[in-house]
Amino acid sequence: MYIPKHFRIEDAAWIRAFMEEYRFAVLVGIRDGEPFATHLPLQYDPQPAPYGTIRGHVARANPHWEAFETSLQLAIFQGPHAYVSPTWYESSGPAVPTWNYTAVHAYGRARIIDDPKAVRAVLESLTEREERDLEPRFSVDSLEDEYVEHMARQIVAFEMPIVRLEAKAKLNQNRTPEERRRVAGVLGGEVGKLMEELSLRSS
Repeated sequence: MYIPKHFRIEDAAWIRAFMEEYRFAVLVGIRDGEPFATHLPLQYDPQPAPYGTIRGHVARANPHWEAFETSLQLAIFQGPHAYVSPTWYESSGPAVPTWNYTAVHAYGRARIIDDPKAVRAVLESLTEREERDLEPRFSVDSLEDEYVEHMARQIVAFEMPIVRLEAKAKLNQNRTPEERRRVAGVLGGEVGKLMEELSLRSS
């Protein structure tokens, strides 16, 4: 990913929180010499250091998993984004439209998880993450074991130790603090909030 110096994020805590928050990602690999992408939820584990591991699963009918052993995988975590009009800067100098966005790229080699207990653990962990704030809550344990085992055979669970992380937050860091505050105020929402948080971190 192309990252100009002023858009690069190296704060490990920020990157970790980002992958946990924006966990519906795109996993990209190379299959038959061409890029192949799968959209899926991923769960981030900060261990082992320094980059951690991501886990998930794909449908067994999805041929993506066949490239796990032969292709480096790229997981793209896409955060909030928004168009920015140059009229929002209210500056006297020339400016052009742009797009503010946030993204984290995680690279690694995915390993297929074969052990049935480990596969179930992946399913339980992913489900618990999404259900924890819901009421009533669904639990994998509420299902008959035979049914869970049948459904588990229809997927391929995997884990991917991360070998490289790249994080980018293109949030008008190349503009003046006043212009950034103005744009954040116009945008509001998630993008505006991220712009304000980043300003506080860098101040």
